[in-house]
Amino acid sequence: MGGSGAGILDELKNAFNRPDNGLMQIILINIIVWVVVILLRVVLIIGGQEELYSTVIGWFMLPASLSDFLMRPWSLVTYFFLHEGVMHILFNMLFLYWFGRIIKEFLGDAKVVNLYVLGGLAGGLFYLLIYNLFPYFADQVAYSRLLGASAGVFAVVVGAATLMPNYTMFLLFIGPVRIKYIALFYIILSIAGSAGANAGGELAHLGGALLGYLYIRQLQQGNDWGRWVQGFLAFAKGLFKPRPKVRVSYRSGKGGRTTTRRSADKATPVTSQEEIDAILDKISQSGYESLTKEEKQKLFNASRH
Repeated sequence: MGGSGAGILDELKNAFNRPDNGLMQIILINIIVWVVVILLRVVLIIGGQEELYSTVIGWFMLPASLSDFLMRPWSLVTYFFLHEGVMHILFNMLFLYWFGRIIKEFLGDAKVVNLYVLGGLAGGLFYLLIYNLFPYFADQVAYSRLLGASAGVFAVVVGAATLMPNYTMFLLFIGPVRIKYIALFYIILSIAGSAGANAGGELAHLGGALLGYLYIRQLQQGNDWGRWVQGFLAFAKGLFKPRPKVRVSYRSGKGGRTTTRRSADKATPVTSQEEIDAILDKISQSGYESLTKEEKQKLFNASRH
């Protein structure tokens, strides 16, 4: 499957320095949270505070119990950015990267973010619904907890397979395989495991997969279920953007001239739309790394306006 290690690392380093880079930002957030969790676990367990660690981490996992969920509703979001195991996060992030790039290539970066967030929400709600409706899970509701990005990842995988079913990936030891068969294989595995030891996780996978399919089908009919996700993210980003410098005008005496004062900061040079289009064409042909330092700066400046 595509993407060199060095290329992925370079993309991660610049995850928040490039416009329209939500896929890598999601991956980086997951990695940062995982590192924090690992450090917290080591410090607390070595310090004899294993119960405290379980309590703290439990506040960010999604509980199957509805009463517990109502006490911490934020867990419907935090659970799909939370991992403990190395292999768990490794495979989730690799699949997110491989299939997310397909969505990004054909639909744009925003649709990857939409699929991941909506898939995570759908997977969590499906988990809550099944665990509280079916008697089979009745004795597990009190202690079952859900964590991991798998529901969001499954939404991206199935979304890519729904959009481009015959897109081919080269699998190690197997060769070229159409992604619709890869998605189908993992869906069958999740159905088979939905009554096993990791039933909650498998049910979340299925909820995310269903969302991924429906999202792309609706998108093909002109309905973007993820508009509210982009609206919320734009609002959240706006809260952290510095306000523009105030321009103050005054007249110096009767009939005097008007003087405008600005902050001492240097004005950012304005880049024309033609220059931006040329830079974007260069990226599409040769990749971001082909840009000169000046071109990267122009693109960055344009993204801030």
